[in-house]
Amino acid sequence: MADHIINRVANSKLVTIDLEDFYPEGKRVLFDIKDWLFQELVLKEKDFREFVKNHDWNQYKNQYVAVTCSVDAIVPDWAFMLLVVNLEPFVEKCHIGSLEDLETSIYQDIINQLDIEIYRDKPVIIKGCSNMPVPVNAYVMITNALKKTAKSIMYGEACSFVPLFKR
Repeated sequence: MADHIINRVANSKLVTIDLEDFYPEGKRVLFDIKDWLFQELVLKEKDFREFVKNHDWNQYKNQYVAVTCSVDAIVPDWAFMLLVVNLEPFVEKCHIGSLEDLETSIYQDIINQLDIEIYRDKPVIIKGCSNMPVPVNAYVMITNALKKTAKSIMYGEACSFVPLFKR
């Protein structure tokens, strides 16, 4: 009787989620308003509104934009709101904060749209080590979502994983 290798992982009910598979294509841009401030310190409303009015917003078409101010300046909330109002018709998504904040916001939207019922009572592995900039917060968000339905949650690969949750 010849011994043959059986792939128990392939035959198991184990489900792998790779957050990299959900990574949306599109350029990520950091829009820093410091250059629109007087001496990178003060926002002058009239000048700021003129910059907004004359700026080519079309250059952000189909991009993901993080709006920030990288200098220590007092910027009124309405300034960020005005920028978003002008960016929104062109961009895929606009977020106030860093590029990492933007990625987290993108993944929050994606995870909120996922049908987690398909993972009900199944052992799930959340694949780690991605080539795309998947934020750590995305792993936390998917874990919290899966806790409602999954039988168990692990992190890593099927051959080597870290158990995180078991119902």
